[in-house]
Amino acid sequence: MSSVVASEWLKLRTVRSTYGLLGASAGILLPAAGISAAMIADWDGSGADAQALFASADPGVLVMPFAQFCLAALGALAITSEYATGTIRPSALAVPDRRRLFAAKAVVVAVVGFLAGQLVALASMAAGHLLTGDRPAPIAAVTSLADAFQQGLLLTASAVVGLGLGAVIRSTAGTFVALAGLIFVLPALAAFLPWDVAAYMLPNLAALAAGPALLAMAGYGGAALAAGAAAGRLRDV
Repeated sequence: MSSVVASEWLKLRTVRSTYGLLGASAGILLPAAGISAAMIADWDGSGADAQALFASADPGVLVMPFAQFCLAALGALAITSEYATGTIRPSALAVPDRRRLFAAKAVVVAVVGFLAGQLVALASMAAGHLLTGDRPAPIAAVTSLADAFQQGLLLTASAVVGLGLGAVIRSTAGTFVALAGLIFVLPALAAFLPWDVAAYMLPNLAALAAGPALLAMAGYGGAALAAGAAAGRLRDV
């Protein structure tokens, strides 16, 4: 198993898309910080009545959905790129046990997603507190270390979900469309439903209490991995 994990790590770290997506997930912090700085300047020049109407200038509000999609796309490309190029066939010949092959991909994607997710979440938190300083609510950034850690776990879960969807759909474009729907479209549509399900949509899980958030993230990731493993076992490469 360690050899299979090492080979999957070699695949992931030797393709340009990995660095492009990791760079994009971190690079969005710069324009997000610029927007936060503009909000703070506007808040500083407003009266007390107008200041009460502001939202938090936390750049993480803009960073997280974009980073979520980037890391989910990274997870998807870990498998859809092999189907697109046909290299999944020699991979399957080298590792006939498809469950082991998929598990190795899951380990690599989860570790990279965790490290990148925590870095992005911590950088967003630090930027928010640096920009807002000691300004009071509602403009103040209120993200704590615990909140940032939970946001990082959400990014990890998103990468795993991307891998699972990619294994089921097998098309990069199709998987990206599905991820866009899951991250951007469904949460917006959930606001019009008569049931309070928006909080349990993938992009909103970090706002839940720690226990329900972890259970929901595990549920999303576990369901995606189970579906991906079943698709790999039941369908031909």
